[in-house]
Amino acid sequence: MSDTMHKTDVIIIGAGPVGLFAVFELGLLDMKAHLIDILDRPGGQCAELYPEKPIYDIPGYPEISGQGLTDKLMEQIQPFHPTFHLNQMAESCTKLENGNWQVATDMGTTIEAPVIVIAAGGGSFMPKKMNMEGEDDFAGQSLFYAVRQREVFKGKDLIICGGGDSALDWANTLQPEANSVTLVHRRPDFRAAPDSVNKFMELVDAGKAKLEIGTPEKIIGSNGQVEGLRIKPKDGEAYDVAGSCLLVFYGLTMKLGPIANFGLNLHENLIPVDTEKFETDTPGIFSIGDINWYPGKLKLILSGFHEGALMAQKAFAYVYPDKKLRFQYTTSSTSLQEKLGVNDKAA
Repeated sequence: MSDTMHKTDVIIIGAGPVGLFAVFELGLLDMKAHLIDILDRPGGQCAELYPEKPIYDIPGYPEISGQGLTDKLMEQIQPFHPTFHLNQMAESCTKLENGNWQVATDMGTTIEAPVIVIAAGGGSFMPKKMNMEGEDDFAGQSLFYAVRQREVFKGKDLIICGGGDSALDWANTLQPEANSVTLVHRRPDFRAAPDSVNKFMELVDAGKAKLEIGTPEKIIGSNGQVEGLRIKPKDGEAYDVAGSCLLVFYGLTMKLGPIANFGLNLHENLIPVDTEKFETDTPGIFSIGDINWYPGKLKLILSGFHEGALMAQKAFAYVYPDKKLRFQYTTSSTSLQEKLGVNDKAA
């Protein structure tokens, strides 16, 4: 099997806190999981939108940050060795003749499993676009909203738009590999970490990068190939900056994305489930966390944890149809403690 083709017990779409905890619940029942997430690291909204923001309603933690919770969950699931497919979006879902499901991503990865768990929070993080004429004609060819394969930008004349951490970090990271780097931001102050800003300004001072202050007005180019960007400063005439590749980091927004085309019934862009096992109306496909819907639903992380526990009980029947599930407690089951590697501690 190639590096882009995989088989596992459960495919989890979404690597936020609820998806991560699902790995734990599945692992206790001897089910392996592969996770797909469009972000470049686990943690979902907690890691991307509020890594330092305190959360006050996680049981056992009077206060914990979004990144802190992610770190603890990653530590908790480490014994089960999940496989992560990051910087990828689940694009299609196909039922195979053998009864399994196959999920394909926009990076060419395919994963086969008897169970799919959709734990995509509010949906996929989708990049905010420039909203310029002809933008889609360049997207994916010479205009990009994320860096997924760094070698694509080697030797290119890069124009990077944005003033946050992603824009500054990638300007600094790609500068040694690119032919040139020009950062375009509408104002001279940035929303990025001071260290990143300082590093970039050192490159500018050394003549190794350029900074242009102004608002992008027009993408210059044809046939999918960017040739430059027209910029309008606050005071003065618009002018053109040359470049062969455009990177846009204007932040992220939440949309349901390709999951809307998976053939599931939707309720106001959410996925209805039953509250016995959090399965959709399609057998073998489950949904947990903020993306699901049922009467009385509360969009809380702790609710998603509960949903993941019940989901795993039913998923077991799909993964091990010939086995009987025996309910056990981690506090008293030596077999569960062996899986967690805590026998000595329990003793």
